[in-house]
Amino acid sequence: MKSNDLSDTLRVERVRTTLRDQVLHVLRDAILDLRFKPGDRLVERELCELVGVSRTSIREALRHLESEGLVSNVPNVGPSVAVVDVVDANHIYELRETLEGMAGRLFATRASDAQITELQAAMKQLSAALTDQGVHSKIRETEHFYEVLRTGCGNPLLSEAISRLHGKIILLRASSISNPDRGLQSLDEMQAIVTAVKARDPDAAEAACIAHVHAARDAALSTFTD
Repeated sequence: MKSNDLSDTLRVERVRTTLRDQVLHVLRDAILDLRFKPGDRLVERELCELVGVSRTSIREALRHLESEGLVSNVPNVGPSVAVVDVVDANHIYELRETLEGMAGRLFATRASDAQITELQAAMKQLSAALTDQGVHSKIRETEHFYEVLRTGCGNPLLSEAISRLHGKIILLRASSISNPDRGLQSLDEMQAIVTAVKARDPDAAEAACIAHVHAARDAALSTFTD
């Protein structure tokens, strides 16, 4: 098949935002903002009424959120917001310590000057979100910061390994960020990461990433005992 034939058959029609994406965005935000809390049942009929869309649109969105780890679907029970118990949480933070520590180390040695500048810009946006905005904005800017860090580490397999934990990390992050004392402490920890990578100091960058994970772990685990 000629390249121009492929162009004709594989061309994607660009649309601004599909209904499916809008539904997905609304439900994801509701979970991240803790309007739907871990363990809450997600009844399709009720969601249809709340969101004002068909059951098909709700089902598609729930399936996507299940793939992200934000929703669990138990046979004969139905979908609910995923629950991360204390055992799972400890396992996740053990992995984060190793993976994100390595990402920080590699970023300090491999990132371009432009990527370091991008991380500094992400830090400024995160600082504004952590001091003045709601939980969802804080999570969004935190995710952006880590996206820059993962991309700049130069190891796509490492980035993919971290991404596989994405959904459950977000649930834990929502718990830790909702702690009113956590925001400013988190800023100091993440600024230490930026300072280390700007100095091209891999040891300090790894140590700063690990210290941040430890503090996030302690903040999140404290919610299990409340």
